[in-house]
Amino acid sequence: MKIRVGMGYDVHQLSEGYDFWLGGIQLDYPMGLVGHSDADVLLHTISDAILGAANMRDIGFHFPDTDPKYKGADSKELLREVVRIVGTKGYKVGNVDATVCLQKPKLLPHIPAMTACISELLNVDLDDVSVKATTTERLGFVGREEGVSAYAVVLLEKE
Repeated sequence: MKIRVGMGYDVHQLSEGYDFWLGGIQLDYPMGLVGHSDADVLLHTISDAILGAANMRDIGFHFPDTDPKYKGADSKELLREVVRIVGTKGYKVGNVDATVCLQKPKLLPHIPAMTACISELLNVDLDDVSVKATTTERLGFVGREEGVSAYAVVLLEKE
């Protein structure tokens, strides 16, 4: 069996008047993430990690923000397509480990729903998806509640 590792990173601005999608679920919060799609920073990060592990560029290459058909796109559908794309090279996701960096809201109560959604999208066991959250102790753009960032590491397997 061949394995490959990919790392993803993404950032989206927080602003009023936007929905807050994170990990495939919508959070009830007065601000949301700004982007061409639904701006789900966690799913974008996981998508980039998967594509990177397969050496298939990044999410912006496959779903450019200059293409109007991706305006308001559901990031769950984009992640499903990423899984399909890497599958054409014979890869499947083994596991994912992700960290979301944000000051507010607290994610602890939402992590089980995010993990369940992501495991379904990736077609992996619940135990193969780790989602963690941290603050930046009020430092930087995350600490000032101007944006959210996320990191992910993914293992791909090929028979």
